[in-house]
Amino acid sequence: MDILKAFISWSGGKESSLACYRAMTKGGQVVCLVNMLSEDGIYSRSHGIGSELLRLQAEAIGIPIIQRKTTWESYEKEFKNTILQLKKEDIKAGVFGDIDLQEHRDWVERVCRETGIKAILALWNEAREKLLKEFIDLGFKAIVCSTNSEFLGKEWLGRQIDDDFIKDLKNLGNID
Repeated sequence: MDILKAFISWSGGKESSLACYRAMTKGGQVVCLVNMLSEDGIYSRSHGIGSELLRLQAEAIGIPIIQRKTTWESYEKEFKNTILQLKKEDIKAGVFGDIDLQEHRDWVERVCRETGIKAILALWNEAREKLLKEFIDLGFKAIVCSTNSEFLGKEWLGRQIDDDFIKDLKNLGNID
């Protein structure tokens, strides 16, 4: 049986971590993490996390990271170029941690189709609370380092994602 070689679209967050874990436990060979950075290379495009922290995450889990600088305007082109380079190393799939934003799924599936690789949306359409519980139960640790102020205020920064965190989200009505 062939093992599917894959890259992980890496945001540094809990969803990409869980998607990576699932890919690995289902027999995928995770070759690298792919992360797109701001044009100055300081922050990730997805969550604004520092590029050095993302490199440290990759080092800690023992999977190399490929980071590419890009503008929002050139993001798709740079992402596709990165995938095309990975295809030369016999990588056949990309694993993504998207949960429920159809626009993201449409983009992922189109970009993967256009570059000739398989798109794997490891968490698609699963309940957020269930995913958080799985993340915690598996022993993952995460600290909130950025928030969208439309949903959570700065008082959430620095909090560990644990059962109390889930309970507080539920009390706010911010989780399904």
